[in-house]
Parts: sequence; C-alpha cells; structure tokens
Amino acid sequence: MEHKLEIAGKTFFVNLENLAEQANGAVFVRHNDTLVMATATMGYKDTDQDFFPLTVEFEEKFYAAGKILGSRFVRREGKPSDEAILTGRFIDRAIRPLFPKSLKREVQIIIGCYSFDEENDPDMAGMIAASLALGISDIPWNGPVAPIRIGKVNENLIINPTYKEREEAIYDLAFSAVEENGEIGFNMIEGQGNEIQEQNVLEALEISKNDLRKIIDFQKEIVQKYGKAKVIIPEKNISEELKNAVGNYRGEMEDAMFKAPSIENKTAMQDLLDKILTDIKDNFGAENISIAKDLIEQELENIFNVNILEKEKRPDGRNFDQIRPLEMRVNILPRTHGSGLFIRGKTKALSNVTLGSPSDQKLVEGMEIRGKKRFMHHYNFPPFCSGEVKPLRGPGRREIGHGMLAEKALFPLVPNFENFPYTIRIVTEILSSNGSTSMASVSASTLALMDAGVPILKPAAGISVGLAKEKNKYKLLCDIQGPEDHYGDMDFKVAGTRDGITAIQMDVKTKSISTEIAKEALEIAKKARYQILDLTEKTIAAPRENVSQYAPKIFRISINPDKIGSVIGPGGRIINEIIDKCEVAIDIEEDGNVFVSSSSDESAQKAIEWIKNITREIKVGEVFQGKVARILDFGAIVQILPDKDGMVHISQLAPYRVNKVEDIVKVGQVIPVKVISVDESGKIGLSLKEITNPGSNDASRPNDHKKDFSEHKQKPGFFRKRQ
Repeated sequence: MEHKLEIAGKTFFVNLENLAEQANGAVFVRHNDTLVMATATMGYKDTDQDFFPLTVEFEEKFYAAGKILGSRFVRREGKPSDEAILTGRFIDRAIRPLFPKSLKREVQIIIGCYSFDEENDPDMAGMIAASLALGISDIPWNGPVAPIRIGKVNENLIINPTYKEREEAIYDLAFSAVEENGEIGFNMIEGQGNEIQEQNVLEALEISKNDLRKIIDFQKEIVQKYGKAKVIIPEKNISEELKNAVGNYRGEMEDAMFKAPSIENKTAMQDLLDKILTDIKDNFGAENISIAKDLIEQELENIFNVNILEKEKRPDGRNFDQIRPLEMRVNILPRTHGSGLFIRGKTKALSNVTLGSPSDQKLVEGMEIRGKKRFMHHYNFPPFCSGEVKPLRGPGRREIGHGMLAEKALFPLVPNFENFPYTIRIVTEILSSNGSTSMASVSASTLALMDAGVPILKPAAGISVGLAKEKNKYKLLCDIQGPEDHYGDMDFKVAGTRDGITAIQMDVKTKSISTEIAKEALEIAKKARYQILDLTEKTIAAPRENVSQYAPKIFRISINPDKIGSVIGPGGRIINEIIDKCEVAIDIEEDGNVFVSSSSDESAQKAIEWIKNITREIKVGEVFQGKVARILDFGAIVQILPDKDGMVHISQLAPYRVNKVEDIVKVGQVIPVKVISVDESGKIGLSLKEITNPGSNDASRPNDHKKDFSEHKQKPGFFRKRQ
C-alpha cells in the first residue's frame, strides 16, 4: 500500500498501512528520511458550539532526530515549541476552509514527526499526510489540498528546498492550492523575503501550478481507490417561519453593521443580536436558538456581500483602496530602550525594544532548531483590547503566529551581529483591536527600533487586504477591519519596505483565489505600504545616533583564541571574578572576540583592561611594578599582571652576590622588575638589579645600591610604566 510521488526530482512515499486503525483516517508520508504520520478523527455527535470545533496539532518527537533533548530534569517532550505551533497553524490554515460550514462535530488532526533527517522540513510531508488522512476518511471534507515550497537561490528557483538552501535563498515562499472549476487556485500563502518584488511572488505562484496539479491528481487517485464513504451530515429542517422571523431584522442588522466602529455601536449590535435570540426563544423555543444563530450569521454575511459587491459600500464608508486615519508617536515609555505607538483607526499597537548583551540571546533546543536567537518579537493580545473579559493566560497559538509574522517582516532589516552586537527583544502590546493587529505590530516595532537607536536598514510597514467574492464577481478591500475581517473571504497580509516585500501571509474563507486576485491584492498593499511609510519617516526620519542611556554599552576586543582559557580560569574563577568586581557581563566567542557589557563605561573599561592584562603578550625589555607572591630558596615569584607571574632568580636581585632572598625582598612587597626572557613555554624571567642599578655590574657597592632602592620606594609611582 505504498505509493510514490515525484516532485521536481524529489520523492515522497505514501504508506496507507492502517496502524492507527481507530482514527477515521491515518497516513504515513516520507520525504528522504523525514517521516510523518497524520491522523484525522471526528466526534460522534454535534457540539453545542457556534463554530466548527477543529483542532490541528503538529507534534515534534525529539527521538525523531536521534536526540535526547528537553529539560535536564525532565527528558521528554513538553509543551509544543513555537516552531511546532507554527507548523500546526500552517496546515490548519490550508485545510480549514474546505470543511462544510454545517459541520459541528469535533474534528482533530494530529501530525507527528517520527523521523527527521535535519534537511527537509516536515511541514510539506505533514500537509500532504493531513490532506490524505482526511481524504480517505469518512469525515466530510472538500479536498484534497496540495502544498509546495519555493526558494530562489542565485537566480535559480528550487522546489521544496532543504534548510540549507532556504538559508541561502533571497525568498522562501510556501503555498497550498486546491482545484476549483478545473483550475488551480491558492488558499494559503506563507513566506518571507529579502525585499523581494511583487512579481517574484506571482512568478512563484505561476511556476508552482504544474507541480501542485500533480500533487492533487496523485491524492485524488488514492482517495478514489481507498477512500471511505463520507458521513452525511443531515440538513436541519428549518421552517420558513423561523427564516422569516430572522429575516425581519435584516434592516436593523444592516444599520448596525454599517456604522462607524465604536464601543457604542459594538454594544448596539450585541444588544440587537440578544433581542433577536430572545424573540426566537419566546416564539420558537430554546431548541431553535442554535439554528437562529446560524441564520443570523448567514444574513449578516449576505448583507455584507450585497453592500460590497452591488452597492460598493464599506461598513465605515471608506473607499475600497483607502486606509483608516493614521497616527504615530515615539519615545512613549521613559525607561524602555525604545518605544513606538502606531494607530490605524481603532487599532492601536504599542511596541517597546529592550537591548541586551550577547549572553541574553535565547537558547533554542528543539527537534528542528538548536542554537541561539538574538532577535525576537513577541505579541500580546490582552482581552481588554477587544472589549472582552477573559482569564489572563500565556500566549496562545494566534499570539505566537502574529508575533512570528512581524518578526519575519523585520528580520531582514536588523543589523547583523558584527555591526550591532546586541540581543534585541521587541514586545508589542495590542491596546485596541479592530483589524490587522499583526501588520500594526510591524509599524509600531519599526518606530520602536528606530527610537532605540537600532540601525535598521530601512523602515518597514504592513497592511492587510480583504476580499468579498461570489462566483466570478469580487471586490478587494484595503485595510480591513471589523465586519470586513469577520465576513470577508480573505486576509492577505503584506509587509515590507519601499524596496520590496519582507513577509507575506494569506488565508481565505472561500475555497481559493486566482493569481489575478493575488496580483491586484499585492498592488493595493504596495500602495498602502508607501502611504504608511510616508508618515513613519515624518515621525522619525532615521534611527537615533546612540542607544538609550538605560541600555547596556557593549565593547568588543579581540584576544588570541589560545588565551581564552587564561581569561576564564580554572572552573571559571577568573572570569567570574572580573564580572563580580567590575559589575559587567562578558561573552567570549571561539574566534577570540570578547564582548564586555555594562551600563557604566568606567566599569566596562576596567574589565577590558583586566582582560588585556591577562592576555597581553609579555615582551623582553618591558618593565612592570610587580608584587612578590612567593619566596623560594633560589629566587622570588613576582606577579606582574593579574594571573601572570615571573621569576626573579636570586642572581637577578642585586648587582652583587645575595645570600638570602629575604635580604632583598619580602612577600607582598611591590618592586620594579624588567623582563629579561620569555621561553617557549611562556615562563617569564625577571630582573630587579637591571632596574635598580641599570648597566652596573659592580658588586663592590652594595650599600649604595640599597640606598638608591629605598629612595625609589619613598616616591610612589616613580617606577610606574605604561601597562
């Protein structure tokens, strides 16, 4: 039961062996040594919820990569990583629009990665597996859906590139497509690029069509041969009286929808819905409340489409290509390192930037990614921003997805570590939400980065384009909000600079869109992006010349990599002593780059001098003020630098014969010494006599020598030399 699919010279193996036999459908898909299994399971009866209860989960298995990962004390998988959540959302957004609207049973799709070759992303195999699991199951679903990823490396387009190829690509775009009316249509787009042009996206869409059709036809053959009969969801018997009772409120619903967005109007709409449901309950019984809610949604969707498509009227009265009023501010929060406020209509986003030392980088350890992350964007959506009362919990899937979209949009513009060795964290707080808060986060974060003095290459902005579509008739809506987001058929988000796109994400509620619609949406988004950037540049023309006074100052020095151990010391003793006494943070790279971070320039310079003294190369002829550390029978050990000792042989203590070392020096005494030798092993030979009586070998004047030395001790600093 294994089937083979060839795409651009790469092979996917599909295995239908029913090991997860109690699920409605289960499929294994293998690409090279990356293997996933997707299961599709449906509940036995309808729920009482007002929405389709679909959950899509992607599970990383650490053993898949042959690693024992996780917490040191809990060596097992815990909550999903951000990467796993994003992969789950990626698949969810592609398959969700293909379920019938009348389906109210719980459906759960679980995609587990059981083998991972660390070259091929499991998301492509995962989406094919999920599509086939649904296709061969008895779950009602209007698939299949076909995924593909395209990267452009050195002017060459690569289908389903490896991780390494994606790192080298100027863009990395992933699509999913379905067949609609015999044509290939797109129902999900996800990607990022290094300021790519709109034409690059359209080129990738067109080039992918043949392979997408091949993937769809491959799945259709399997489903036709092995698929189960679909469960028939009986249509609810809705009386004409009930339909008319809801329809009688059409005028009031239209009035409530087509008013300027405000708290009062939002409350008025809710009051109207409560009034309708109370009426239905009183006249038709509580058992018809659920049906009435569906009828109300259908009526509101119809009102929206009629006004957009036939009357060319938007709920807030704007033109189709018009952005809501904009306002921007910087330096909102006095003690953060940078802050920016972005307002677009009722949507308000406040971003702040925190700069940290290299040691503040996030350590990432997962199935797909292991390493450090120095640039982070986090997105918060508290319940008050949408006028709701809910428990405060950690970030959910939506918050993680929106935060990552903005992070992708900004990442190509952030200076590299060599030019700006800070760890950068942005947090965007959504204060008021009325559409496209993820794109508002891009603009607010741009303002905050520039306010923080981060030398980003260019400012970025983002906008969302919506769609109202019935059959072949459609209208595109720039900067969607409120009912346009809820009842519209598309959310096409595009972020970038004046010179190109850095991130893109599209979801649909209709079955698919054509490349023609995508082309128009990209042009509308480009025009809107330029308008937002005009105001951005008026608000803050360029990044501030210096970072905030409250941000740590980072200084970089280079040392011989062979000296790293000397700086660290046994068990980290020396480096910890420097950190504690100088109140700094120190990061040492393998190549010998040392980063010293501190809020105080003086503390940082003190630590730098300490490190330089430890690592400096001692040369013959140099003179030091050294402290006698130990006395031996044959000489004295003198510390000339922190953790750097030399030997003054007894013959080098004075220009005459010395019988006992203690006759000349004592432990703890500071004496001037000259370097007279450095051997291959680094042992240093020192001389006292060449300093106290330079050029003299006359052993007949011991008293004069002692007198000269005591005079020097009475003048502090007389022998101080540059160190």
